[in-house]
Amino acid sequence: MAEAYFYHLTRQPLEAALPMLLERARARGWRVLVRGTSEERMRWLDEKLWLGGEESFLPHGLAGGPRDAEQPVLLTTAPEGAANAAEVLMAVDGATVAPGEAGDFDRVCLVFDGNDPAAVEAAREQWRRLTAAVACRSRARNPSSPSRAKRSATLAPASASITASRSTNGRPN
Repeated sequence: MAEAYFYHLTRQPLEAALPMLLERARARGWRVLVRGTSEERMRWLDEKLWLGGEESFLPHGLAGGPRDAEQPVLLTTAPEGAANAAEVLMAVDGATVAPGEAGDFDRVCLVFDGNDPAAVEAAREQWRRLTAAVACRSRARNPSSPSRAKRSATLAPASASITASRSTNGRPN
């Protein structure tokens, strides 16, 4: 069952935080789908990821190539599906995740600019939809199981630049 994570970027922009999140996911052996809303922005992120330091090489690709299925990290604007069989979906720049789609991944991460009130509200609304869907599936599978308390996400960097939480009660930090 998918776990929903809420990454509230307050001190670093996406291009600084995303590589850290991707490196942590890759260190666990997970394949990642990064979903955005603009092909131009995905190309820009692709370039930023390639320009990282030599010590932090992060293999990845843009969707639409002949080797999408082989990419450990795939950047896309496609509204559904993971051509690279990803375990983790990271939705950036307001990209949406359908509640029914969340079950296709082990983790769904909403990554957004915490300094943009519209982005914060959109992420909160999406969080409510996702966690409600996860909670409904959880109760359907085990109706006597108590809900889990909100916890810090294990993918969150140690720095205070990202706030992350996981919940099945529908309320982010």
